[in-house]
Amino acid sequence: MDIKQQIEELHPVINSIKAEIEKILVGQRALIQGLLIGLFTKGHILIEGVPGLAKTSAVKALADTVRAEFKRIQFTPDLLPADLIGTEVYRPKTGDFAIKKGPVFHNIILADEINRAPSKVQSALLEAMQECQVTIGDNTFPLPDPFLVLATQNPIEQEGTYPLPEAQVDRFMLKLLIDYPDKAEEKEIMKRVGFDAPKQIVQVLDPARIDEVGQVINAVYMDEKLRDYIVDIVHATREPAAYNIDIADYIQYGASPRATIFLSLASRAYAFLQSRAYVTPQDVKTIAPQVLRHRIILSYEAEAEDITPDQIIGRVFESVEVP
Repeated sequence: MDIKQQIEELHPVINSIKAEIEKILVGQRALIQGLLIGLFTKGHILIEGVPGLAKTSAVKALADTVRAEFKRIQFTPDLLPADLIGTEVYRPKTGDFAIKKGPVFHNIILADEINRAPSKVQSALLEAMQECQVTIGDNTFPLPDPFLVLATQNPIEQEGTYPLPEAQVDRFMLKLLIDYPDKAEEKEIMKRVGFDAPKQIVQVLDPARIDEVGQVINAVYMDEKLRDYIVDIVHATREPAAYNIDIADYIQYGASPRATIFLSLASRAYAFLQSRAYVTPQDVKTIAPQVLRHRIILSYEAEAEDITPDQIIGRVFESVEVP
């Protein structure tokens, strides 16, 4: 079947998912789009915003549209790795140990306020996020397919939070930043929550269809020049002087090779969501901040001057030649 025809046949499903999520979420189209990209590419998503912006509600709404096993894990300062992945339990009657699997053994994990748990717990997630497996004692267990971590995070400056390790942050495909709603959206939120009856989300997607959509996304055409463009963008964050960009003093470490992989995949997924069978340079530009912002580690000088990763990315796009 032609790729264009496949996209046309799948888009009613995509629109149904969006409609179900919008029963709960007002506005936040970029957030919905990012969650769909993560779902169909099986890329983990980190959502950051101050409390009260419906981060948790958005993730749960997405999970409710999928006929898959869903688990919400509330991250707290006293959470232990065993609370997440499971542990060995001694059985006195038989004198041996049994494996008690933790809540991570589900298809979709909502890691709520992930930055409230200490580093030991974050480290326990690394193997699961990268290898889709968990080691308990001497035994290694595969995680169910699909396996997706959708994490919410409050800004680091808030009291009682821990900065996530760079190794873990790099495993998130996208980092989505959400802001306050406008007046019209906030009035609609008040109406839905305070006056209307709660709406129920209908499951519209089987896990098998996630794989089907993923195969179509992989088949979306990306020209060789666009592949070179993506490589140039990522390399410009590591060696800005080679691209005549005066930002070297602001960058401690540039984006990792995962940025190249994820930017290519996310660009194709974004094109798919726009009902196109090919990627444009604008697709790359649109999705790149979400892929790169958490992979660029700023210097102390940048922090002192309130330079943000998104500003660095903007400078890169101004200087790297568009194919």
